[in-house]
Amino acid sequence: MNDQRARIFVVDDDRIILDSLCEFLRMEGYETDGATDADTALRALGRKPFNVVITDVNMPGSDGFELLRVVKQRYPEVVVIIITGYGTIESAVEAIKMGAYDYLTKPISDDEIRLTINRALKQQALIRENRSLRERLDMRYGLDNVVGHDYKMLKVFDLIEAVADSKVTLLIQGESGSGKSLIARVVHHRSERRDQPFIEVACGALPESLLESELFGHVRGAFTGAIANKEGKFKAADGGTLFLDEISTATPSLQVKLLRAIQERSFEPVGSNKTETVDVRLILATNVDLEEEVQEGRFRQDLFYRINVVAITLPPLRERLGDIPLLADTFLANYCEESNKSIAGFTEQAMQCLQRYHWPGSVRELENVVERAVVLVKGRQIDVGDLPPKLVEAAETSPAEGAFVPLPLKQALEGPEKAIIESALRANSWNRQLTADVLEINRTTLYKKMKRYGLEADPARSRSNHS
Repeated sequence: MNDQRARIFVVDDDRIILDSLCEFLRMEGYETDGATDADTALRALGRKPFNVVITDVNMPGSDGFELLRVVKQRYPEVVVIIITGYGTIESAVEAIKMGAYDYLTKPISDDEIRLTINRALKQQALIRENRSLRERLDMRYGLDNVVGHDYKMLKVFDLIEAVADSKVTLLIQGESGSGKSLIARVVHHRSERRDQPFIEVACGALPESLLESELFGHVRGAFTGAIANKEGKFKAADGGTLFLDEISTATPSLQVKLLRAIQERSFEPVGSNKTETVDVRLILATNVDLEEEVQEGRFRQDLFYRINVVAITLPPLRERLGDIPLLADTFLANYCEESNKSIAGFTEQAMQCLQRYHWPGSVRELENVVERAVVLVKGRQIDVGDLPPKLVEAAETSPAEGAFVPLPLKQALEGPEKAIIESALRANSWNRQLTADVLEINRTTLYKKMKRYGLEADPARSRSNHS
């Protein structure tokens, strides 16, 4: 809403003040309305949106403070300005505590009310912008945006739901590119800390000396170049969530300090004797096997047990090949929207190529491949020629069907069994009884296997819901 056409509602039991203030505001270019009591004002606010409410304190019936309370409860975006002929410091403080933008004492000059309204409208625009940003964050990091119907991912979703709103320390394990950072943000945005800071630190990107300062802060003169005090990430995340990625890269001496910080939520900045205490939810991530690191003596056992309270293991993309069409379609829709392009999808040959590829870079690599294809594609669909040549070559030379790949027998049999069951379900239009009869198993066994492999619903329908 343009500031020059912003709507302002004035409430004052003195008709002369009410009419003169409304007239002044109309001359300033605002759309105004008014009432002499709070009840009439609330009925008007229920019929029509307003940007600002200017209300007197002393009125018959409900006073200005009661009107302020109701407006902030029902219409939190509306900015309220309190005016009174009998102002006190105590009442001004009370008004601000209740959510009033400002508190003015009569008589009010034209310049004073003009300046106050200008500032109030800027704050109202800021409130709207913050709400819009929060909604976009919720959309981006909602659990619905973590794409996948593979049974391993369904287990991850269940675990996120179970732990998101707790304070428990979380360890996310998975290969590079499998989505650990995204999962950490999803957990934060589904927790009661969602309105507090989410601070991410890539531990592997900094040398030990800088990492310690980055995490805990430092005081002026603590080391060469420390020309001022610096707040660390633990302090910056106070009240919110601290995500430590690549935790396995922390040196032994830093691991000792991390153990105490994680255990007691307290630490000393570099060069200081003052202990800082914070309320932080810790999420840590690693792309290596920490248990193996402990056995090799490269990671402290006590720190491992402290951070391994609840572990989420993200499967690499090569272990969830059935999710590739779903993920590819999702990335395609996102990048088409960003680039304002209309692409019908992938050809069957292109999708087969994506599913034959080994994906050493996991989900992140797939996203990059789709982004590249959207930029380079000439036709209505993404074809094999739009994919990176090295990917196509690797896919074409991938092990032939039936070739031996070193895997535990149970794990090796999961893929073919899932493919057989899914094919039978498709052939029988997802009728469970008919499918069970064709496979010569009972319906209960079929249902258990469907649940295990995440085949409880038609993937085509799921794909359209997530796109």
